[in-house]
Amino acid sequence: MRYTNLGNTGAVVSKICLGCMSYGIPDRGTHAWTLDEEASRPFIRRAVEEGINFFDTANVYSDGTSEEIVGRALNDFAKRDEIVLATKVHGAMRRSPNGKGLSRKAIMFEIDESLRRLGTDYVDLFQIHRWDNRVPIEETMEALHDVVKAGKALYIGASSMWAWQFAKAQHVAEQHGWTKFVTMQNHYNLVYREEEREMLPLCIDQGVGVIPWSPLARGLLTRDVSSNTSRSETDEFGKTLYGTANTEIIERVAEIAAQRGVSRAQIALAWVAHHPAVTAPIVGATKQHHLDDAIASIDIVLTDDEVRSLEAPYTPQPVSGF
Repeated sequence: MRYTNLGNTGAVVSKICLGCMSYGIPDRGTHAWTLDEEASRPFIRRAVEEGINFFDTANVYSDGTSEEIVGRALNDFAKRDEIVLATKVHGAMRRSPNGKGLSRKAIMFEIDESLRRLGTDYVDLFQIHRWDNRVPIEETMEALHDVVKAGKALYIGASSMWAWQFAKAQHVAEQHGWTKFVTMQNHYNLVYREEEREMLPLCIDQGVGVIPWSPLARGLLTRDVSSNTSRSETDEFGKTLYGTANTEIIERVAEIAAQRGVSRAQIALAWVAHHPAVTAPIVGATKQHHLDDAIASIDIVLTDDEVRSLEAPYTPQPVSGF
């Protein structure tokens, strides 16, 4: 495994982050492909054994049961001080007016709930899952700062939003002497590159680490265009993302993978990782080869010609993911 700093912090993370959205009690969420605890644990154990020390989940994944499963598994398979554990807050967790969002009340309640489910005293990275238009950003940033000062989180991060929103949040924090975001978890892959316009340059300029979600475009980059999986057929959110994706890119991934004798996933992940803003792509694993490909991708260095071939067919896409 190879490691790098998490943005401009001193924390060191593996260059692959294991995304844990697919681990949870199946009937406690909206993901038909979710693996239960017995099926999930081998992937978490293998990740630890291979040197992956970076794990990302969220309170809303399978109604909190992802956090529970991940917390128990990491307690069994790893030492707490050797892993970097990330979770997120924003989505609806309860049927009440304050059961979601980024108000001070919601953040203070949800961090304690996440810590309880994860079975830990602190998370390394506490992220806002989306922007909340209903709450002044000053309220959100101060609450997150207080979470850090209480020792319940070491760092804070953000996820998909407009670059101006991210810049505003960082400015508010700096203006008041509050904790700033050290990471951006955004939507970025070969068929969705709109983040290159403003968000990625902003993150490079400010030293913010980028940990992209869906680096394989929900698996679209790993199979023939005409192929479907049980996930692609039932992933309602995924169906909103790639309706206008340029399929020639998918074909070029396949061509380069065949030429190199590696999987398509390895090529697509290597392309994401080569961007100077990217710290570690977040990769989910529900089959053994998913982890194999993620780990193998770290050693692939694409040539300039291969990069140009992969990027040339790209066409502007509608902004999606937030």
